[in-house]
Amino acid sequence: MVAHDAVVVGAGPNGLVAANRLLDAGWSVLVLEAQETVGGAVRSDSAVHPDFVHDTFSAFYPLAATSPAIQAFKLEDHGLRWRHAPAVLGHPRRDGSWAILHLDREVTAELMDEQCSGDGQAWLETCAEWDRIGHHLVGALLSPFPPVRSGLGGLRRLRSVGGLGFVQSMLSPAVELGRSRFGGESPRLLLAGNAGHSDIPLDSAGSGLMGLLLCMLGQTVGYPVPEGGAGQLTQALARRVEALGGEIRCATRVAQVVVDRGRATGVVAEDGEGFAAGRAVIADVVAPHLYGGLVRPADLPARTMRAMKHFQLDPSTVKVDWALDGPLPWAARPPYAAGTVHVADSVNQMSEALSQVAAHAVPAEPFLLCGQMTTSDPTRSPAGTEALWAYTHVPQAVERDAGDGAIRGVWDRDDCERFADRMQARIERLAPDFASRVVARRVLGPREMEAMDANLIGGAINGGTSQIHQELIFRPVPGMGRAETPVRNLYLGSASAHPGGGVHGAPGMNAAKAAIAHARLDKVTPWRS
Repeated sequence: MVAHDAVVVGAGPNGLVAANRLLDAGWSVLVLEAQETVGGAVRSDSAVHPDFVHDTFSAFYPLAATSPAIQAFKLEDHGLRWRHAPAVLGHPRRDGSWAILHLDREVTAELMDEQCSGDGQAWLETCAEWDRIGHHLVGALLSPFPPVRSGLGGLRRLRSVGGLGFVQSMLSPAVELGRSRFGGESPRLLLAGNAGHSDIPLDSAGSGLMGLLLCMLGQTVGYPVPEGGAGQLTQALARRVEALGGEIRCATRVAQVVVDRGRATGVVAEDGEGFAAGRAVIADVVAPHLYGGLVRPADLPARTMRAMKHFQLDPSTVKVDWALDGPLPWAARPPYAAGTVHVADSVNQMSEALSQVAAHAVPAEPFLLCGQMTTSDPTRSPAGTEALWAYTHVPQAVERDAGDGAIRGVWDRDDCERFADRMQARIERLAPDFASRVVARRVLGPREMEAMDANLIGGAINGGTSQIHQELIFRPVPGMGRAETPVRNLYLGSASAHPGGGVHGAPGMNAAKAAIAHARLDKVTPWRS
């Protein structure tokens, strides 16, 4: 067997973050990736049109821009360059007005106040609250559970933001948070739309915090994109791994984690080649795969196997990419061109679409999250054109189509194209000449997503539901809210671990730190190859 201190299974952002942290600690590290290239769900390609760069899955990275795990690596020294659109986020309304989140909070507030007097001041007060406590909230969310240092820092500042009243506000549903703080529709749309990035219902606890978190990140770090494509973020992480002496091997699918007397000692690839891990195996692998095949059931406690039967995936995803020969022809031009655009007629319609997904129905009027990528980064396509995408959620198990009944929920090519037409029609209501600008279109349904990244089971992009019953100490199953697994020296470092989905690297960093801490406690002799 080829021997290393650690073997990392998966070269997505979490796996690459874990590898970098272990290398910084002086470990020898091998990263094994099943796909032909690194990146996981952070990749880009030119498959839609040879002159256009489209982000294959994720695209905007506010959490990466604020993540201590990623910022510590100084990826700018390894080729990463961040770009920003003129505005962070826009939400067009049927009356021709726009809800705009601008990186300059004063501009955001001014635009809100023009639509509803008093909302601008209320927005600035919300931003001021975040200035006092937001750093600690983000730190607590991204730290291993329980988040002692950030939690104590937040408690010290809690009185300055209203004490228990602030806590209650953060636990409020996004719909209620918007109503309680603002009189106009624009800030309510921004909060609800950002909450809709997860699968927490807009009328459920936790959605308000999600909406506020993303809005406030938009006001502090923006929604940056890597110059040249999303894949440049993971390529920079990979370049750093290799610069530190780590090894990355792609097109190598791991078939099994080797367990000897309760301890992970390495992995075996599909072709039978073995790789020994003297100190740790870190799995950037979705929990149902780790506990459903990579580790043999005989090597796991019965309680883990029982608990995993109740593990809940997040909804499936359908994503459409377009190459446009000109800018998106909005019927009403926004005051500032936005990188991210949300499409829904109202908060109520947004909530209805998300509720239909939760009820196993394909939404009739899907809530769309869109990206104008050339607006954000002019290197993505020729001058005067636009690389555009939109995605939305659909049920993992479809019971009915809430629309015209044409979608069967099997997500073959016919289903995907019909649903893409439904998504495109949503945009065409706001940009009537949209279809005339389309040069090429690609539709990625749940099947295609999973084929391109096995962690995206059924097109689930967050490693499991973000709802409170499967977060914190309940992620991935009750009592396993940290990176440690029931197998010694095996650590879960994917989005299935706390704190969940999003490109922030926290699961990978938490797994690496846990491995380092346990190696010190166990006084494991470093593996010498």
